[in-house]
Amino acid sequence: MTHSDPAQPGASVATDAAAGRPWQERYAGAIMPTFAPPLALLVRGSGCYVWNDAGTEYLDFLAGIAVNSLGHAHPELVAAVTAQVGAVAHVSNYFASTPQLDLAERLTRLTGAGAAGKVFFANSGTEANEAAFKLARLNTGGAAGARTRILTLTDSFHGRTMGALALSGKPAMREPFLPVPGGVEHIAPTLAALEAAIDDTVAALFLEPVQGEAGVIELPDGFLRRARELCTEHGVLLILDEIQTGIGRTGKMFAYEHAGIQPDALTLAKGLGGGLPIGALVTFGAASTLFQRGQHGTTFGGNPLVTAAGDAVLGVIERDDLVGNAARRGAELRSLILGFDSRLIAGVRGRGLLLGIALTEPIAAELAAAAFAAGLIVNAPNPRTIRLAPPLIVGAAELAAFEQRFGRALAAVTAAHTAAGASVIAP
Repeated sequence: MTHSDPAQPGASVATDAAAGRPWQERYAGAIMPTFAPPLALLVRGSGCYVWNDAGTEYLDFLAGIAVNSLGHAHPELVAAVTAQVGAVAHVSNYFASTPQLDLAERLTRLTGAGAAGKVFFANSGTEANEAAFKLARLNTGGAAGARTRILTLTDSFHGRTMGALALSGKPAMREPFLPVPGGVEHIAPTLAALEAAIDDTVAALFLEPVQGEAGVIELPDGFLRRARELCTEHGVLLILDEIQTGIGRTGKMFAYEHAGIQPDALTLAKGLGGGLPIGALVTFGAASTLFQRGQHGTTFGGNPLVTAAGDAVLGVIERDDLVGNAARRGAELRSLILGFDSRLIAGVRGRGLLLGIALTEPIAAELAAAAFAAGLIVNAPNPRTIRLAPPLIVGAAELAAFEQRFGRALAAVTAAHTAAGASVIAP
């Protein structure tokens, strides 16, 4: 078995035994079809760019869906992971490791949870939300059965395992797997619905500060502050899913900072590992006392390798003020998008470097495909939204490249629809 050098733009990662077989054929033959067929076979990345096996370059404005905070192959992340895997990569829950302790202490400091805060490490955002679901079940109010209701929002997304599916406000996703765990109610994201739903029988309220999978939808003004007030009044855990919004993505280290509040529990993943699989549940105050020994666990969660990666990612973000960069570049990117002279664009939603381009017509998938053809990676979470989540390191040069490539995609889609007589979206 031999491999050619993957550091070269046109390198192939196929083995001799698979030589001559297209990667699409190999994928279809070996990988479960739980997602749409991949767009390309990517073999390397650097900064905000990736290359496929034919050497074609793409500007990555999705960052693995808000995962690659430092972009691709960041030298300090590479060095941290390389050093750790050369020392010790896994020790199990029977032992502690320095990277695990370093990252946990950094997270309790950055979140504001402080000395009363605690961290549970998992392997993904979904796993972090499963842990939070179990935490919510322990908030009984001191009497078994006194608090049995868990609230979340319609159109929310918290993951694909059974508990996370129950929390997610997307009936089409839940239906094939019914029955899911019960006791979860999905309420509309309005202040009236919030105030009507919360009482002393509620154990927890799960919220995404920005609903990424719904199309980058922000909560209404004042919603988080009122949720905090009502949860405090009724003894309800306010659990924030910041898997997509956390780690500087919205121009604050955590999106709840925009509202000037703190949650009782926080779930993190995606951007925390910079590309390695990690999740975290961070608890604040009294919520940190709910889990007892043996009530939850995971074999791989918090292993030295991924926690070394997470600590390195946060170290670079803090040192290089990438949270501030996300705020500044996000504002520039918003202005740039609104500057396109196209009737396709209805507006821009989101904060920092998590933005949704609202479209006037349900052609998001077509526009994302045109962008890919122009050398730009974005995605379409729904038919009328293009989602942007570039690496936090994005700079002026990458914004200029985005303007050029997305502009070509807009022109191509507009021309195609104009030729077909769909003049409603012509510029």
